Amino acid sequence: MESRVKALGHPVHPMLVMFPLGLLVTAVAFDFIDLVGGPDVLGEVAFWNITVGLAVGLLAAVAGLIDWLAIPRDTRAKRVGALHGLLNLGLVVVFAIVWLIRLGADGRDAGTALFIVELLALGAGGVSAWLGGELVDRLGVGVDDEANLNAPSSLRPSRT
Repeated sequence: MESRVKALGHPVHPMLVMFPLGLLVTAVAFDFIDLVGGPDVLGEVAFWNITVGLAVGLLAAVAGLIDWLAIPRDTRAKRVGALHGLLNLGLVVVFAIVWLIRLGADGRDAGTALFIVELLALGAGGVSAWLGGELVDRLGVGVDDEANLNAPSSLRPSRT
């Protein structure tokens, strides 16, 4: 099935997701450098990366939700898409809580506890990104009207 939200003939959701993922990963990297003695400004930069990552993540979520609603019921694609969306929702909620906590912190630093929370959220984001790849590359969601929305997982060995 083809994407319902397109720009110049291409699906919008995959175009948008790279920004929040990249910004959040970079924020966690900057927080790590800050924690191990790097420049103090990196905590502030990480905070602003989270801010922009959350904003663009919401745009990506809207485009993804519109596409997910168009997937036929009782398909593997619908189930994978639901899990993908729920993991991303969790990621956004966790980073929004981190953002709110940091909003009032001196220098907007994460500290060790929030850094660990960020790492766990990124782990869920990695799983969700893989599921997004499964949706597009394996199941053809968003790119192919003739897609097999019930194709088996790419983790299963192929039978040749």
